[in-house]
Amino acid sequence: MKLSNSYFYTMRENAKDEDSVSGNLLVRAGMIKKSSAGIYMIMPMGKRVLKKIEDIVREEMDAAGAQELLMPALIPEEVYEISGRRDAFGSNMFALKDRYQKNYVLGPTHEELFTLAAMMKGRSYKDFPYNLYQIQTKFRDETRPRYGLIRTREFIMKDAYSFDIDNEHLHESYMKMFDAYKKIFDRCDLNYKIVKADTGAMGGSLSEEFQAICDVGEDVVVTCEHCGFSSNLEITEVVDRAEECREALKTMEIVETPNAKTIEEVAKFFDKSCDDFVKTLIYNVDGKIYAFLLKGTRELNETKVLKLLQANEMELASFEEVERITHAKVGFAGPIGIDCPIIMDREVSYMKNFIVGANKSDHHIVNVNLQDFEVEMCADIAQVHEGDVCPVCGAPLSFCKGIEVGNTFKLGNKYAKALGLEYLDANNTLHPVEMGCYGLGLERTLASIVEQHHDDDGIIWPLSVAPYQVAIVIVSMKDEEQVRIANELYETLKAEGYDVLLDDRKERPGVKFKDMELIGIPYRITVGRGIAQGNVELRARGAHENEEVAIENVVTYLQNKLQ
Repeated sequence: MKLSNSYFYTMRENAKDEDSVSGNLLVRAGMIKKSSAGIYMIMPMGKRVLKKIEDIVREEMDAAGAQELLMPALIPEEVYEISGRRDAFGSNMFALKDRYQKNYVLGPTHEELFTLAAMMKGRSYKDFPYNLYQIQTKFRDETRPRYGLIRTREFIMKDAYSFDIDNEHLHESYMKMFDAYKKIFDRCDLNYKIVKADTGAMGGSLSEEFQAICDVGEDVVVTCEHCGFSSNLEITEVVDRAEECREALKTMEIVETPNAKTIEEVAKFFDKSCDDFVKTLIYNVDGKIYAFLLKGTRELNETKVLKLLQANEMELASFEEVERITHAKVGFAGPIGIDCPIIMDREVSYMKNFIVGANKSDHHIVNVNLQDFEVEMCADIAQVHEGDVCPVCGAPLSFCKGIEVGNTFKLGNKYAKALGLEYLDANNTLHPVEMGCYGLGLERTLASIVEQHHDDDGIIWPLSVAPYQVAIVIVSMKDEEQVRIANELYETLKAEGYDVLLDDRKERPGVKFKDMELIGIPYRITVGRGIAQGNVELRARGAHENEEVAIENVVTYLQNKLQ
């Protein structure tokens, strides 16, 4: 492509309202432009990168035996009601009515429609296995879109679905997709970890996430350097290794604690550690109020709670609800005499003589023990901390941040049962089909590459996804010989099959060099005064020095570098 007659722009200053490296650099490089919160236009240069990623995805999906199709984005709402997922998505799903007042949604994911599509194939066990996939725009009404392309309201996703007759064959299909994902992210030159995760609204027996490791990641990845264990923070077990306290039981006592509401203030008041306090958190879970007891230094893990209670949504109870069930101001909740069910973290079960709120304003109770109140359940509901022990080998756990770029699910027969996808076995007996689901965010992958591959001057694209492999920069457009040689090199490299960009704009050389560094072209050929000696300058993106290369050797040089 020649820049002088193309749609192309860059920005020297940082992009407004972009809170990530990738969002800022992609806007500055003219690859994306914000339309509104969480909605972006993919500009021509960015579309070339996106297409390279799509090509990699298609090649690996096709090689794994999947077949591409395209589903509608506008879907009757009743489809999700039949599967039982409409309530699970809640307000995250865009909903609308047509002119006949029929309810529709913009598809956030397509398990239901793929299940219906699978019904069109024969119903014999001989028709399995098979795998269908699409690359299509999805919609989710994010409460807080942020980080450029990482958390948006409209995004491009590759989703695939496998169909098998039993769990054994499902596992085979799953592993084909699992291996295809590793090849895709390896080819994109991503540093990633594969972690166990919560199945969430998708359901099923297994979920694994491909997490691109970078500081801006919204997910916390829990890892063990000793054994290689990795997991999402949301589901990581807090290993039960506590020993029962041998302290003698003391007499419970209500104490007035003026101006002490927080755990730190109460601990200071009693000259105790925060670990001697049991906090009581009040939540509304699917419309029912619960109290959750945790050690003072722990946080509640909502994902574990939702799974434990088989619930869809939970949020902190309102001030009015808290005061109604505790009969006190907010900040003094405790398990003794509270008017709601109690769920206790299992760490608390080993404690004695601990401090709790008194359900009385400006009061706490000391020397509380388990026999002083009743609990409905005791389970692991706490958030794991860095330094906690690995559930596999017992070594200390460490944390890093990641961007979820892909996920794989063993869905089982949840959707098949809900929508009636069945097959006949060799004895003409009907069985539900076993399904797998495999999602991959293309724009998230693009953004993650930028997060991992950049420097102070701009993006450093891996060759596999770069918008152009080579940029030819003409130093002086007034020099006819420079223009002639640059154009000849451009046509020669194009004929050799390279993606080539010719910067023939009437701009200062410094502007052109800065632009090429910003947009991240892997190799830059500078056609300048060196042509008098038959040379051009060649520099790899990120290198600090130019190399002089004879004009006639440029193709050979690039062949050695780009093979």
